[in-house]
Amino acid sequence: MSAQLNNPLHGIKLEQILNDLQAHYGWEYMGYQINIRCFTQDPSVKSSLKFLRRTPWARTKVEQMYLDYLKKNPKTK
Repeated sequence: MSAQLNNPLHGIKLEQILNDLQAHYGWEYMGYQINIRCFTQDPSVKSSLKFLRRTPWARTKVEQMYLDYLKKNPKTK
């Protein structure tokens, strides 16, 4: 439990991460940064969640993008 204290993603659901990134950057920029089809072709939160839950490398990239977003926008969370 104490290992999660320093984890900035602790308690944040993947859906919230996607919603925040999409609202701030938009699908086009997200697809440019992380070239995955669920961002570039007919993007939606539902399709992205399905893909990211099954694809650890892609989820890691999205989580890193979110951490960078939080660093650049400290007032958001």
